[in-house]
Amino acid sequence: MQRVSHARVMVESEVVGEIGAGLCCLVGVTHDDDRAAAVKLANKLWGLRVFADERGHMNRSVAEAGGEVLMVSQFTLYGDTRKGRRPSFVAAAEPETAASLIDVLVHELRALGATVATGVFGANMAVELTNDGPVTLMLEQ
Repeated sequence: MQRVSHARVMVESEVVGEIGAGLCCLVGVTHDDDRAAAVKLANKLWGLRVFADERGHMNRSVAEAGGEVLMVSQFTLYGDTRKGRRPSFVAAAEPETAASLIDVLVHELRALGATVATGVFGANMAVELTNDGPVTLMLEQ
């Protein structure tokens, strides 16, 4: 998850999802993930205090800052490079499971009030983003 001033995702040179200030989330799903984990992650993302308050301290959530969320599926986050020179993706969930859980995550964020843009699951996507400060975090449930 990165705090951004702008982010977009393109498929075949066409913009399919774009946000202004907010969070750009690269989301990987593994075999142990389930609906409860997706719901928990949605709540964590919506309430995580990574935006500056009036004193410049990271004390406001994306909800409080009025930011948007860009969700991009990314099975390669579970690439294991400990052996050999070719990553292994056995820790990544099967596509049907991953797509379903990312849909749950997006649905839950929208139910909380988030404006959410997405990429296209399984597509070859190009992600462009402009970081807003040094805020890049890995969240695991």
